Amino acid sequence: MPATPAVATASPLRDRFAGGAGYLAACTVGPLPVAARDALIADAQASAEARVDAAAYSATVERARGHFATIVGTSPDRIAIGSQTSPFVALIAAALPEDAEVLIPDGDFSSLLLPFVHSTRRLRVRSVPLTELATAVSPQTALVAFSLVQSATGEVADLPAITEAARRHGARTLCDGTQAVGWLPVAASSVDALVCHAYKWLCAPRGVAFLAVTEEFAREIPPLFAGWYAGQDPWTSCYGHEVALAEDASRLDVSPAWQAFVGAEPSLAMFADADPEAIHRHTTGLARRCRELLGLPEPAIPSAIVSRPDEGGDDLARLTHAGITASGRAGRVRLAFHVFNDEADVDRAVGALRG
Repeated sequence: MPATPAVATASPLRDRFAGGAGYLAACTVGPLPVAARDALIADAQASAEARVDAAAYSATVERARGHFATIVGTSPDRIAIGSQTSPFVALIAAALPEDAEVLIPDGDFSSLLLPFVHSTRRLRVRSVPLTELATAVSPQTALVAFSLVQSATGEVADLPAITEAARRHGARTLCDGTQAVGWLPVAASSVDALVCHAYKWLCAPRGVAFLAVTEEFAREIPPLFAGWYAGQDPWTSCYGHEVALAEDASRLDVSPAWQAFVGAEPSLAMFADADPEAIHRHTTGLARRCRELLGLPEPAIPSAIVSRPDEGGDDLARLTHAGITASGRAGRVRLAFHVFNDEADVDRAVGALRG
């Protein structure tokens, strides 16, 4: 095999992390950058000293909302905040007609699937292979729900083909960007709704999730989880039942977990300020080099996740023995290359897998 060329792009954000060498598991949980770590420590110290400022927490939450809007190319008024993706998916399910068809890829992540399966709307959930998703959309399909990047395999969905087919048949689209946003440039405007948990590729603490939704679709979604933070003015929405909900997507907000947002805001700011194309070149370049060295085929759409069958867990055991943090899902081993990784991580992982 000819020598694999070096990856030409350097990580634009590597120096923002205290570690990361040998960590190939951003698809499971992303490590915190230094700024996020410092923000959490400072907040814990302030809380221990009884210097707690609720208004400052809310300001942090709103900055985080704005950063995520920048990352996915929309405006803050189109963003709702929460702590998990599945409640947002449940809201989408509640917006569908009774007995509507939901089309979803085979083997997609359960947080995207189960809210439809267990919806009181008695929805009809139909699944097909990801590569057949676009062609499987029919006039009976009310919603196409899919992860942009599949958790188990790292396979990237053909977003243009799926959304074009959905529009042609009058179906809504719901995209889970949790395994994509942070390394793959994503435009929220390409779908009716985009959900994303920030604790993976956006390197935030767990407990910070977002829903980006079009103005038209937002009007159809019932605010089932509305609390004080969903009010037009949250600080006057704390009591009674005559509360005016916000007129924008924040009417779908769930009361924020303040400390999680304290850690998330610096991480989101970092990605909002970065060049998404440079990150994409870096991460997919490392993954491409890894596949070439392992003799794996390059996917039709480049991915930052390298995955291959590992039913017995032998590959994962070899990686762990070599001091590499990777992950195994659905009988496969996964290597996720992010901004804190470099070619040395590729070579070390390949060496471990070759034995």
